[in-house]
Amino acid sequence: MKSFAALYEQAAKRKGGSKALEALLPSPLVKSKLAKIPDDRWLSMMSKCVFQAGFNWQVVENKWPGIEEAFAGFDPRRWRLMSDEDLDRLLKDKRIIRNATKILAVRDNATLLCDLAEEHGSAARFFAAWPAEDYAGLLLLLKKRAARLGGNSAQYFLRAMGKDAYILSRDVIAALRREGVVSTEPKSQRDMKRVQAAFNQWQRESGRPLTQISKVLAFTIGE
Repeated sequence: MKSFAALYEQAAKRKGGSKALEALLPSPLVKSKLAKIPDDRWLSMMSKCVFQAGFNWQVVENKWPGIEEAFAGFDPRRWRLMSDEDLDRLLKDKRIIRNATKILAVRDNATLLCDLAEEHGSAARFFAAWPAEDYAGLLLLLKKRAARLGGNSAQYFLRAMGKDAYILSRDVIAALRREGVVSTEPKSQRDMKRVQAAFNQWQRESGRPLTQISKVLAFTIGE
């Protein structure tokens, strides 16, 4: 496994130098800002990632203002109480993507966010406090307790909210395979622990967030 310095140099060469590479590296939100995001925004982004999964992302993006209206701003306390009448109405609402499974995921994820808020003061505080060195553990929690947020959907959700997050894109997986971290797409808990260990090592070497390390890995392959 190469050092992060070697990976950074490889990515910089492909992107036209370190200055050009740095301009492409996003930064996650600091924990204090992450903890202040209202819980309705967490449910909104969760829902957006659920609707995007297996669907044309641009179509979802174009429809999103109408979806926000249909769900009245995604208040978790409101939508954990989704009734059969609510579901029937939403299935007839042309502003949204009328998929019953995805609509019901809003209810289930609202319930999770309400549970987290009761346990931690707000869902945002829970997500903000979760340590980057166990990001794989957070993905596992979402896979088990959230609805339709397994795999990359959870990763895109966390990155979009500003949580320090790596995304196991095709290019990142290719880089991890090249570096001998995994031999195939990481799906098992064992492989995910190996991925986390590698990211933790590169983080110790560089002092950079997971978000930037993930991007650097991807840039050594493609993107």
